[in-house]
Amino acid sequence: MNAIANVIDRLNDWFGRILAPLIAVTTLVVLYDIALRFFIGRPSDWAFDITKMLFGAHFMLMAAYGLQKRVHVEVDILKRLLSRKMQAVIEIVGYLIFFVPFIWMLLTFGWGFFSRSFSRGETTYGIVAIPVYPVKAVIVVAAVAILLQAIALVIRAIQQLREEQIS
Repeated sequence: MNAIANVIDRLNDWFGRILAPLIAVTTLVVLYDIALRFFIGRPSDWAFDITKMLFGAHFMLMAAYGLQKRVHVEVDILKRLLSRKMQAVIEIVGYLIFFVPFIWMLLTFGWGFFSRSFSRGETTYGIVAIPVYPVKAVIVVAAVAILLQAIALVIRAIQQLREEQIS
């Protein structure tokens, strides 16, 4: 089981390290839009839409990396006061109560959003009609990556419980 958790960790770490620097692309698009507003007095037709899409995709895709690095919001103040066994129990129960319904909804609704957008050929409004379905597909990809990382965390919590029982 530890091998599975390690593979998931390496996958999300690799994925996060590739995606993290891509925020620079979003920054360049924003700078382009600012330059057009400053020099021409008019923003571009596509930059604002692309910026929203790129930032949203970046944020969603980096969520699994953040979960893997344990930089997500958590009530550590109370949790650190507990034994390692109780920390593992809280982790498992927390994932069962809060994470399972959340990820189920994210996968179900995300897939619905993507498939409806893809089947209709949904685009942004305006002169430059940018396809929307790739960003909606990111919801599903991000949900799968987050689910995998949660599986790795639960595997580690179960291992922690086993180690505490042996001790």
